[in-house]
Amino acid sequence: MELFTSWHSWADAEPELRRRLPEPAVAVLHQAVDSAARWHGDQRRPTGAPYTDHLLEALEILVRGAGVTDPDVQPVSSTVSCSTGCTPADLAAAFGPRVAELVGWVTIPEPGPGQDKAAVKEASLRGLAAAPPAAILVKLADRASNVQTLRNLPLPRQRAYYAQTTELIMPLAAGQPWFRAWYAQWQASHADLA
Repeated sequence: MELFTSWHSWADAEPELRRRLPEPAVAVLHQAVDSAARWHGDQRRPTGAPYTDHLLEALEILVRGAGVTDPDVQPVSSTVSCSTGCTPADLAAAFGPRVAELVGWVTIPEPGPGQDKAAVKEASLRGLAAAPPAAILVKLADRASNVQTLRNLPLPRQRAYYAQTTELIMPLAAGQPWFRAWYAQWQASHADLA
């Protein structure tokens, strides 16, 4: 299973993006990465790594791994903005309504009063079965980034995240050959968590 963890900054990502994508797409991605850095600030992943590392990993997975070239899908992977001050209107103004819509599909909503956070997340992930294919690609890359570092979490959290990934995310990969193969390898290498 190939790991995608070499893009930690725009300087890391830019050379390969320029080789693979047209200049206008690279310019939009640069804007997306800058915006994400502003919106996420010092936010950290559960592993302690900067949140922007996760966004660049998801972009690396989409471009280097899956070969995605859709100019709307790529900035979504760099701007997924859970728990930031960024609004759908901000995204639409910066990147257009399609990008804002796709981000809406892949962003887990905050629970409302009296709602259980885990139940809201599960419902959101289940709802992805009805999402546009572009949103599914982004969620597959987002989760692939997260599960690359699964072993860095406490064992109970590893098991729960593994179960959630195999039950709710892997079925989304069925129509995406590259993701289907990548997740199958990942599942085999983490089978002890089942």
